Amino acid sequence: MSADALLSTWLTPSRRRVRFDTLLLGLPILLLAGALVWRSAGLVPAAILLLLGAGLLGTLVIRRARRFDQAWLVRRLDASRADLEDSSALLFADPQALGPLQRLQRARLDQRLGQGMPEELAPDWSRRAIIALWAVALLGIAALLLWPRSATKPVVLAPAAEGIAAKPGIPRLVAQNLRIIPPAYTGLPLRDEAKLDARAPLGSRLEWTFRFDPQASAPALLPLGGAAVALRRDGDHWIASRTLDASFLYRVDPASGRGPLPPLHRIDGVADALPQVKLIAPAASLNMVTPGQRSWTPVFAASDDYGVAATARLRITLAIGEGENIRFTEREIAVSGTGLARDRRFAPRIDFGALGFSAGGDMVVQIIIRDNRAPSPQEVRGPSVILRWPAAKAPESGGLQGMVNTTLPAYFRSQRQIIIDAEALLKRKRSLSADKYLSQSNGIGNDQKILRGRYSQFLGGESEGEPSLSTADADGHGEGDGHDHGPPVATPNVFGEKEDVLAEFGHPHDESPASSLAPETRAILKQAVDEMWQSEMQLKQGRPDLALPFAYKALRFIKEVQQATRIFLSRVGPELPPIDPARRMTGKREGIAGHFEPLVAVEGDDGPAAAAWRGLAQGPVPLDALEGWARTNATRLPDPLALSGAIDAVRREPGCTACRDKLRAQLWMAMERPSGGVARRRPADATGARYLGTIGGRP
Repeated sequence: MSADALLSTWLTPSRRRVRFDTLLLGLPILLLAGALVWRSAGLVPAAILLLLGAGLLGTLVIRRARRFDQAWLVRRLDASRADLEDSSALLFADPQALGPLQRLQRARLDQRLGQGMPEELAPDWSRRAIIALWAVALLGIAALLLWPRSATKPVVLAPAAEGIAAKPGIPRLVAQNLRIIPPAYTGLPLRDEAKLDARAPLGSRLEWTFRFDPQASAPALLPLGGAAVALRRDGDHWIASRTLDASFLYRVDPASGRGPLPPLHRIDGVADALPQVKLIAPAASLNMVTPGQRSWTPVFAASDDYGVAATARLRITLAIGEGENIRFTEREIAVSGTGLARDRRFAPRIDFGALGFSAGGDMVVQIIIRDNRAPSPQEVRGPSVILRWPAAKAPESGGLQGMVNTTLPAYFRSQRQIIIDAEALLKRKRSLSADKYLSQSNGIGNDQKILRGRYSQFLGGESEGEPSLSTADADGHGEGDGHDHGPPVATPNVFGEKEDVLAEFGHPHDESPASSLAPETRAILKQAVDEMWQSEMQLKQGRPDLALPFAYKALRFIKEVQQATRIFLSRVGPELPPIDPARRMTGKREGIAGHFEPLVAVEGDDGPAAAAWRGLAQGPVPLDALEGWARTNATRLPDPLALSGAIDAVRREPGCTACRDKLRAQLWMAMERPSGGVARRRPADATGARYLGTIGGRP
């Protein structure tokens, strides 16, 4: 063995162990330092520290590994292997420069060297140091994460700008500070605001610090429309705190109502946005299995303003079969993401064999992710992507039976879906209001009604056609009036046409859809329709639990109909009602039902706002009713806080023209725009009036 190969064989285990040992010693120190910087200075400084620390640790690993060279190996072999007789250096010497005795000694050393293993020379693990460092790091990181964020940063007050003139003996606000402590899951550092207006994430801790001159006795922080927040004294300062659960307006009253009313300040709560999920690969929502494919890897991208959870759930739905014989299975598996917390990628590998996915089935995949919001993470379902495995092409049947069976599946598809929808509605009953529950049950009942109507056509229901119109100048004429119509006109048969083969050999039943079924099949189908009727009745009464037994019975009867050996479906075109030429262009409207309902004016709920908008231009305004309207419609208003502030300004100064104009502008933006109405048609002129009078119409 050459000297280079010998060095590589005997040094690799030692170098590998020292690399891992260095990493295990340095990582806990680096992680603890990163957590400490993140808690004190924020995410960006912590990320910079981690990058610099990772580079430094990598350099240290390389330097420590380089110490294990040929000189170290010779010393190590001589110290640990007495059988090498302190001659290990001969193993790496140039054979051409050795004398006869040295070459003989080297040959003996080569034989003895194979009796040991390279791993025996590797240095020992730093077990005690590794365990101690990791224990300290984990405890320190846990303490940093769990320790509440307190205002350890000294508070620096800024001059107040309330715009209130000083009055002797009346306290006024002279210095202020607003400290915002965001929730821990956001990773945002605390910040101080010199002004009392701010925007902060919902769930943040707000801490106000005030100084008054002269010293106040009982100052208060007064949210508009809410309970007052008490202030506690700390030396010359007054402190108040509150958790931001919704946006609000407030004012700081230093004189307990004895002085001028202070201006309003605004705190806007920024809601945590829902995570965003998009499908990266494949590009299409419907994909086909390629020959030889045994697995599938869809790729999803998830992003969030404060971070996405490292794990997500992948919902996999398999649909095997077709028609009423389709079988659904659903399962969820946990998948791990890669990348930064705010932009993760999820690329799960789905094995067909493990899931039982085979030819003739569909696989629907949907990812469910959560963000890092605490204590209640927000959950979002991503887009669904379908993988279809086409079934093997069935051999074509010949003759009449193959032609007849191709028409069967069109009418036997939806009863199972009605059952699935009803069972899903029962599971969600507790989370739905009574009206919504009844509405959804009625919707399923309508689906049952449509399906029942389709099956009823095979029994003769609603398939008799339109009655012939009676006319004043047409004679009644029937098939059996005592005279012969003559033989039907013969049409030439075309060889191979399905209709000709069926007419000659298959005994077609073309009189009605009802006659296309055998008597036994008709009886079974009649029972299925009866059960559908019972199911429909219970569903429309909001009782899907009582409808399910009837729906299952209908499904069982439909399956029996599917197994019938001879079901012929007639091929017929549209049958339009006949046109009576005698009534055309006469203007006669007898027997024509009018389906036009009268127009009803839309009643809006902006009555108090409209009344206030009109009243602001004239005189007094009912502000109490307007405030109630604003609270009721706060969710749809573009800026409810601005409207509340404008109402408060008019209440404080009813004669302020600028305040009234501002409130009018806010109301104009808040009221709903009327929807476009139906324009009246142009009145008839003299010619049109004569025509309408002639045909008996209304001008």
